[in-house]
Amino acid sequence: MVMRMTIAGIGKMKAGADRELFERYMERARKVGRAMGLNGPDLVELSESHAQRAADRKQAEAESLLAALPAPRILVALDEGGRTVPSKKFAEWIGRWRDDGASWLVFAIGGADGHGRALLEQADMTLAFGPMTWPHQLVRIMMAEQIYRAISILSGHPYHCA
Repeated sequence: MVMRMTIAGIGKMKAGADRELFERYMERARKVGRAMGLNGPDLVELSESHAQRAADRKQAEAESLLAALPAPRILVALDEGGRTVPSKKFAEWIGRWRDDGASWLVFAIGGADGHGRALLEQADMTLAFGPMTWPHQLVRIMMAEQIYRAISILSGHPYHCA
């Protein structure tokens, strides 16, 4: 069984050093992941809402993300109020979801205002890179790196110890 992975986010990364680093981790994860029954990760980028009020932007962006995501899926929302876990635990989750037959694992990154209630209510888990708020470009890079690290851990590679 192969589990596909997707990073879905509001906003678009521009060309440059951030995008290059993100792509480097994505490509590493793809190469190592194939042998581990993990396909991707792929990237889905959606436009930011232009609504005036933050609540309206969050709602529109949540609806946009949910409409673009595959089903069935395991949905992990990146949110500052989410759980923080060590990389080894994160790798265990990915391995367990794959082994349990999940067909698709999606990591959702919200816009500047965060996620709307609709997306958070459908999320199977919320995950945080600590209590600080991070720009979506950095969250994408960190997410891609952690996916690569998790795949490396699952493959027995010592990358996670570096």
